[in-house]
Amino acid sequence: LRTTLLFLSPQDLYTAPDSCKGRCGEPYSEGDECHCHAECERHHNCCGDYHRHCRAEGFSRSHDAITDEDLLHVSEQLYRADHNKARPTDITINPQYQASPDETGDQQDRSPQPLYKYVNEELFSKPTYASFIRLLDNYQRATGREEEVTAEELREQDIFLKEVMKTELMKKLFAFLHQKNRYGSEQEFVADLKEMWFGLYSRGDGEQDSSGFEHVFSGEVKKGKVSGFHNWIRFYLLEKQGTVNYFSHNFDGPWDTYPDVLGLQFSWDGFYKEVGSAFIGCSPEFEFGLYTLCFIARPGRACHLSLGGYSLSIQTYPWTKSTYGNGKKYIATAYVSLP
Repeated sequence: LRTTLLFLSPQDLYTAPDSCKGRCGEPYSEGDECHCHAECERHHNCCGDYHRHCRAEGFSRSHDAITDEDLLHVSEQLYRADHNKARPTDITINPQYQASPDETGDQQDRSPQPLYKYVNEELFSKPTYASFIRLLDNYQRATGREEEVTAEELREQDIFLKEVMKTELMKKLFAFLHQKNRYGSEQEFVADLKEMWFGLYSRGDGEQDSSGFEHVFSGEVKKGKVSGFHNWIRFYLLEKQGTVNYFSHNFDGPWDTYPDVLGLQFSWDGFYKEVGSAFIGCSPEFEFGLYTLCFIARPGRACHLSLGGYSLSIQTYPWTKSTYGNGKKYIATAYVSLP
């Protein structure tokens, strides 16, 4: 069985919300479209491919299935391994006004001061931060406009991946996914990271105008609204330039150190973001690693994690209109799912 699993086609290694691939034996969750646990037949709510994948010899019944318990355990490992995160003295934020649910969409600036009072910019000289920041100006934010990727930009992608893979956090993530038979080598993992995050696809008008990295970390503008843009470093740098205006927050996480989580409202050159959830003070590899983990393990579904003893969920979605390799999916979006 172990030998056979190494030759599974790539699409078998991604968990779809309407399939039992990689999900057999998962505990019941009300939010799931269909179910793959042992009781689903009795309750008549199994996924259509339950019998195909959940037989005793199926991939999903092996130890290679990623369980909810696995996710809680590995996310705590990654949390402890984020050695490049900000210290409490590195960042001072000023959240000011907390918006109620019926106020987040009214586009009222209720916070006269910037969100960031202080950031120790020495953080940005760390290799993963520096290589991450160099990627942020590689994109045209308007969807429908073709992205022109230069040789220098491709090198910047490779440098970022090389730097994050030097970290204990990403090595732990690879070790976990390797143990679960998702990747046979670190080289294979890095190659897939480059495709799923940086591969281009079309969000509008057939142009190769978007990628998972651009959407999640750099941000886009679509139909007059900010789309994506879930990164604290990007927000700080643009707020410092005066192109981002912080309006309010609707959620402040329970952490008393970094990374923290904030749900915030803001405008970017006049384009509005109603709720832009973001980690605050984490390293680039932490965010990149957690989103990757959840995209591989629970794409299109809530991915329940544990960080420093606190529960947190991440929502990812695959891009369904185009694929790479043998049917593998690009990342459409990934973000912290607020309560």
